[in-house]
Amino acid sequence: MTMHRLAGALALCLLTTSPSALAQAAQDPARSAAGDQAVPLFRVFMKDGSSLVSYGEFARLDDSVVFSMPTTTSVDVPQLQLINIPSDRVDWPRTLNYAESVRASRYLATRAQADYEQLSGAIAQALNDVGQASDARERLAIVERARKTLAEWPGSHHNYKRDEIQQMLGTLDEAIASLKASSGASTFDLTFVAASDAPSSTEPILPAPGARETIEQTLKAADLTPSPAERMALLTVAANTLDAEFGALPAEWAASTMSAVQARIQHELEIDREYQALSARMLRLATARARQADVRGVQRVLASIHANDEVLGSLRPDSVAAMSAAVEEQLEAAQQLRLERDRWALRAPELRAYRNAMAIPLFRLQRMTPLLEDIKALAGSGPDAIGAILRSAGVARDVMATVAPPQELQDLHTMLLSAVQLAENAAKIRREAAINASMPKAWDASSAAAGALMLAQRARVDLQKALQPPQLAR
Repeated sequence: MTMHRLAGALALCLLTTSPSALAQAAQDPARSAAGDQAVPLFRVFMKDGSSLVSYGEFARLDDSVVFSMPTTTSVDVPQLQLINIPSDRVDWPRTLNYAESVRASRYLATRAQADYEQLSGAIAQALNDVGQASDARERLAIVERARKTLAEWPGSHHNYKRDEIQQMLGTLDEAIASLKASSGASTFDLTFVAASDAPSSTEPILPAPGARETIEQTLKAADLTPSPAERMALLTVAANTLDAEFGALPAEWAASTMSAVQARIQHELEIDREYQALSARMLRLATARARQADVRGVQRVLASIHANDEVLGSLRPDSVAAMSAAVEEQLEAAQQLRLERDRWALRAPELRAYRNAMAIPLFRLQRMTPLLEDIKALAGSGPDAIGAILRSAGVARDVMATVAPPQELQDLHTMLLSAVQLAENAAKIRREAAINASMPKAWDASSAAAGALMLAQRARVDLQKALQPPQLAR
């Protein structure tokens, strides 16, 4: 093929991709509603033949499919509801084919013309480069690159203008064969021969749903979703749409559907109330038994949850899971409390022995209380009162020196000893304050008396608590 014939062949290629041809494509009836909308409407087909509209692309997860479904007929500003349904209910071959159809239609309506014109520009540049090339091998390389670009283009552009491109490829193949012959090459690279195709789809694009279909799809989604909260939300949306569109819908269908939807909403509310009552009852019973360290009793409550759930139809798995988790927490608390009470039962004899051994110091501290209150309040403390405090403190200290407290009462024993020492110091400082008529000393004595009273009271409370079986923290 001569240079002039090659240029003519490439010019013919450009003619088939001219803007006039592309203008015709822009009026292609294949453009559907999916292409005209700002966001395309996909469809998720169920195995029973029904479908749900997806506003934009859907997301396929391991065991579910998630998408936004319009629940109104508004095209510009639709009300959307997030849908999450089991993946095994979906007819995936049909759904994926339909998605490919929507993407292809969308592409034809939006980008196909611009991309095709860009391809035309590339071919035009190839024509220009071939015309300027003086070497046959260089011309061959340019044409082969152009041929490869054309062969790959339909597969990544939804087979747009595939037939025209096939004709162009035939023309270029003749040019390549002629150039190879003129350059002395005897082989033809097969990588330039086959044109790649995009996956073909046979699913026709469906029109956007009207009010009735939108409501039916909302109710279908409510049937499919495993989440009670999502189901209630969808039923409520369907009822609101029915109310808003009532006059535009077939009267008999609208009335019967509204009645059915309201009945379903009431049914869902009743189920919620039953499970809420069950949860409150089970948790109250489990808590009461946990406070008694009744491990077996809490275990029976846990088993009762599942038995009651079966009676109710196992309709709220999330509620049952939350209920079971709360009761299991009470079970752990009961087991911990049981362990603590068993330990206390083993240690109780030694704890009681300590209380008996500390009877005199505790009695002496109790007798000092009103006398220390007078020192604290600076209400006056005569020689008899001061002497009584010092004698009682001495007796208490001497007895405590002979008592070995249990390990768990070491801190309590130290606290009692500190209370006795503070009481003794309060009496001594008060006597010094009286001798010297010193108010600062009187206030120092007051502080010591207050410390003695506080520690003694706290020690008595802690000892009483230690002598009682452990209780569940509130």
